[in-house]
Amino acid sequence: MRSFRTGSSVLALAALLAATPFLAEAKSTLRIGTVLAAGDPLMVAAQQMKKDIEAATKGEVEVQVFPSSQLGDTQAMMDQAQAGANVGTFVEGSRLAPHIPEFNVLVAPYAFNTVDELARFVETPTFQQWNDKLKAKTGLTLLSFNWYQGARHMLTKKPVATPADLKGVRVRTIGEPLWIKTIGAMGAVPTPLAWAEVYPSLQTGVIDGAEAQPSAIRGAKLFEVVSHITLTEHIFLMSGLVVSDKWLQSLPEAHRKVVVAEAKKSGAAALKAKVEQADQIFTEIKAKGVKVSPVDKTPFRNAVQPVYGELGLTDLVAQARKAIGN
Repeated sequence: MRSFRTGSSVLALAALLAATPFLAEAKSTLRIGTVLAAGDPLMVAAQQMKKDIEAATKGEVEVQVFPSSQLGDTQAMMDQAQAGANVGTFVEGSRLAPHIPEFNVLVAPYAFNTVDELARFVETPTFQQWNDKLKAKTGLTLLSFNWYQGARHMLTKKPVATPADLKGVRVRTIGEPLWIKTIGAMGAVPTPLAWAEVYPSLQTGVIDGAEAQPSAIRGAKLFEVVSHITLTEHIFLMSGLVVSDKWLQSLPEAHRKVVVAEAKKSGAAALKAKVEQADQIFTEIKAKGVKVSPVDKTPFRNAVQPVYGELGLTDLVAQARKAIGN
């Protein structure tokens, strides 16, 4: 077996061994996973965030982006982050509500009149207090909550103008209490199903309708299996980028500030892209023969009011509106 015989060689080996762990520790990596496809505007913005964070920290913070469920489903990624792993993902409010019920306000039907109101609210001290509660209880923290996915609209096989038109209509929804109660209050029969099952279930008549945002309607080609889209805008689907607070606090303060600032900047870019994209998507869908109709939202807004009381959201929605001056 060969050995180092000179003093300089021994010193060189010692220097190498000492430097290796230091170099490994000098770079911190955040692995962002999502169920969204690579071409989604949120993913485009996430890739830009990656570049900007790496440039601003001179590569000392690396961001890796994994679309299309490469790191598992949303809950699996949340669980990893909660355990302290260097993993982040995009979540909407009802994902966080089992820990902090206040977050249900973010997806409460008609809690906000416009997406701009919602974007303003998530920058208020009230929202920051909710995030502080989340950190204390779960170890998770939100870098930003302005990653907009779009307004949810009603998709059916017949015209819909009022809640009465949805009587007996089986509408797919997310299997969370708030979503189920909302669709029921809007007049339909809520039918929880996995997103992947929506197209074939509409095609075969297992369900009669669904509700979704423009990019999801186009991405899943739901325009092929419905004939009407009613622009109810009952929920503005905003997502937040959630990570392990333990991971975030492991960064130098200057790097933490960069990560948070770039997350907010890229989220704002995604929001802008989603808003601008909606009209284009609906133009494409109309060209395929689907009727896209504006609607008087007042009857739907009135119909969902009991949902607030049933889920204990009345005071919280009022608190959120007050925070933005409404």
